[in-house]
Amino acid sequence: MPDFGETTTVQWDSALEAIERCYELGWTDGLPVVPPTEQRVNEFIEHSGRPAGQVVGEIPERRREITVAKVAANAVMAGCLPEYMPVVLTATEAMLDPVFNLVGPSSSMGGSAILSIVNGPICKELNINSRNNLFGPGNRANATIGRAVRLILMNACAAIPGVFDRSVIGHPGKYTYCIAEADQDTHWTPLHVERGFTADQSTVTVFAGESPRQVRAVGHPEPILHALSDAASSLGTNMSTSGSVGDTGIGIRQGQIVVTIAGNSQLWKDWTKAQVKNFLFDHCQRSVADLKAAMVLKGDPESSDHETMIKLIPEPDDILLIFAGGEESNMSSVIPSWGPKVGSTAVTKLVR
Repeated sequence: MPDFGETTTVQWDSALEAIERCYELGWTDGLPVVPPTEQRVNEFIEHSGRPAGQVVGEIPERRREITVAKVAANAVMAGCLPEYMPVVLTATEAMLDPVFNLVGPSSSMGGSAILSIVNGPICKELNINSRNNLFGPGNRANATIGRAVRLILMNACAAIPGVFDRSVIGHPGKYTYCIAEADQDTHWTPLHVERGFTADQSTVTVFAGESPRQVRAVGHPEPILHALSDAASSLGTNMSTSGSVGDTGIGIRQGQIVVTIAGNSQLWKDWTKAQVKNFLFDHCQRSVADLKAAMVLKGDPESSDHETMIKLIPEPDDILLIFAGGEESNMSSVIPSWGPKVGSTAVTKLVR
């Protein structure tokens, strides 16, 4: 038997009893889980190709070490197939990277969730959905990989609601939040290639984000981009708070954003990703008047406030733009970050 490190071993007489025991032990996200039998967990560990006790990452602030065995047990409970283990492990490694600063988004009252964006050949191999019902139900890989990340957060990283998870509202992405980019259906450079990998490599990008805001617009590029910019610039998101734009001299305090664009890629044949990101960067802004009215900025109103604009995104490359979603309509979405880049920055890791 592999060395699992610290474990809790329980016995049961039936599957139903096992499910109820998992509830009693606090191992669930509120939904029933697959009982993590020793045999099933071992199968997942073997599929990972790594030792059970290998440390994937740690959270020093909580004195937690996350091992391959712990990842495997939670992947089993989430309903994953063993083949999903490399993706779940990669997402776990990425969110435990110090640059991501997991303690921030996982314990904040802001209620963000960890969005996993999968790129590369593994999307087709595992049938990870990048098209219709992108953030919705119906696909095992998306549902269970995203759920595994959440269970790892709760069971291995102590991000337990009411304990370290202090979310005031939260959102459904805290159950599962995993998508793929439809990088084979567009001429745009895939996200992972933009972030330094090759097209034939598979990666996972993790992003601490709010819930998706669906955007509808007339089916032409510029109206779509104007609508996206407006949705991304709304007051009340983490993109336009005193913590992100209150000190206009510190650009890095502003946050990143994920933008998904769906529909027929031919609509965008005359636009590169860089052009789209530059357009959004230029138009994601609010006037000083609006920010003062919302008490984001301090000071008395001045006559020039309506004409003075504050950008809400540090740089064009802080827009994580992906082509994903159904083909039938030119729907889009924006996902504001949990907070400024000094709080958490998206991380991309290679699937091994």
